[in-house]
Amino acid sequence: MVNLLGGKGANLAEMTKLGLPVPSGFTITTEVCTHFYNNNKFPNHLEKEVKKAISRMESDMGMLFGDEENPLLVSVRSGARKSMPGMMETVLNLGLTTKTIPGLIHKTKNERFV
Repeated sequence: MVNLLGGKGANLAEMTKLGLPVPSGFTITTEVCTHFYNNNKFPNHLEKEVKKAISRMESDMGMLFGDEENPLLVSVRSGARKSMPGMMETVLNLGLTTKTIPGLIHKTKNERFV
């Protein structure tokens, strides 16, 4: 499973399978990367699957991605078979925009946090 999901993705999948509390999320497999390298485009099904996964996360979290009043923010983490701290890119707070900031400030009552 590590070859398909990377170390972090495989560990999260195993923890989910065991019923441990894991934040809602999804993993895009290495097959997608291979397809992109071989075809210079993403697989046709990817956009539909990602939208479905985001919809499930929205339901789990009770928030909506891009919503101005109750925005869902996500992190995007890359993974590899072996742990390489600091070597892989991470994108935090994806979904934080000029439109979602006011809603998050109102929700948290903490402008500095946002």
